[in-house]
Amino acid sequence: MLVVENLQVSYGQIKALKGISFEVPQNKIVTLIGSNGAGKSTTLRSISGLIKSQAGSIKFNGKEIRNLPAHELVKLGMNHVPEGRKIFATLTVYENLEMAAWTVKNKKLFKERVDEVFELFPRLKERRNQLGGTLSGGEQQMLAVGRAIVTGGNFILFDEPSMGLSPLLVDEIFATIIKIRERGATILLVEQNAKQALEISDYAYVLEVGTIPFHGPACDIAANPKVKEAYLGI
Repeated sequence: MLVVENLQVSYGQIKALKGISFEVPQNKIVTLIGSNGAGKSTTLRSISGLIKSQAGSIKFNGKEIRNLPAHELVKLGMNHVPEGRKIFATLTVYENLEMAAWTVKNKKLFKERVDEVFELFPRLKERRNQLGGTLSGGEQQMLAVGRAIVTGGNFILFDEPSMGLSPLLVDEIFATIIKIRERGATILLVEQNAKQALEISDYAYVLEVGTIPFHGPACDIAANPKVKEAYLGI
């Protein structure tokens, strides 16, 4: 579904990505793990059109999309749940969902997607008229995920979805990611909680200073002694 080849991204003289290549097959969860500064968020932002890359290829469903504007990628079925949630704090939960549905012209389809969000996150339904900025961190993350569902598309980029959440909410967010995949979505996950990310993923890539030294089935990566020592605290 997504094929990235020799992707290179620089910030001035600093090379953030030094020619990485990876694939995300349809209806799979693929995770990128790595330490701070490894280039994980840069990878997602370059795929979703939020920053420009200098070289390489990004193909989505066979179409070259490198450096296409973000709004064009949304129309193609790609969604990005950003690090830090980035919800509209001064809008209600329902208004946030309305804003996310700018490509949805069919009111019935919009209602169906909102109902799906409220089924996944009953707390959001209870707070549908509450301002986004007054939600807890966990509820804001639910809303960020809900916006992606309402927007539509079947490919979702998750950037650090568990950041800043309590252990109980972390479990809930990971369980939700599994449910979203079960409903037909394909997921590229960036996550510092490597242990849980590997537990729910089909395949994994380890990103280190803009390169990918290890990749393979998630269970194999979790068993790799170097990965265990560096990222799993074992």
